[in-house]
Amino acid sequence: MMDENPWYAVYTKSRYEKKLAENLKEKGIEAYVPLRKVVRQWSDRKKLVAEPLIRSYCFVRPVPGPKQYNEVLDTDGAVRFIWFSGKPAPIPNRQIDILKAITGADVEVDVLNGSLLKGSTVRVNAGPLAGVIGELVSIAGKHRVLIKIDHLDQVLTISISPLLIEPYLTSVI
Repeated sequence: MMDENPWYAVYTKSRYEKKLAENLKEKGIEAYVPLRKVVRQWSDRKKLVAEPLIRSYCFVRPVPGPKQYNEVLDTDGAVRFIWFSGKPAPIPNRQIDILKAITGADVEVDVLNGSLLKGSTVRVNAGPLAGVIGELVSIAGKHRVLIKIDHLDQVLTISISPLLIEPYLTSVI
């Protein structure tokens, strides 16, 4: 059974999550961006900052109808709603409540791409191994992912942060 007044995910411009939520709230539209606190290092100092837990998404709970739908999209920073089966995809309240509980607790949270599954082909997207393609062997905590790389009848296994890899789709011809 779907919630009576569910949330919807809005894809945002890059780094506009908090600004979009603020702009929507000024219009009277309920908006939520799950934030986590992280320490950022600058050349002269360290600072605790709040950054989005899920990048490029803002969750909104508009009153159903085209007027409010268009009002959300006409807000600076909004790109599009996330769609499923020809209409904006509703997100159950319980899932947003879980996000609120996680971000409200003093726990360290990392978000990994949901398509990073054991056995999938991945590519390193940054660092000295950028461009390396291999098979994801396991996710061994937040700082280690094991990737199997086949070359010259040898199998190399490297340990790398999960934040440095992305799914790699191979095309079959």
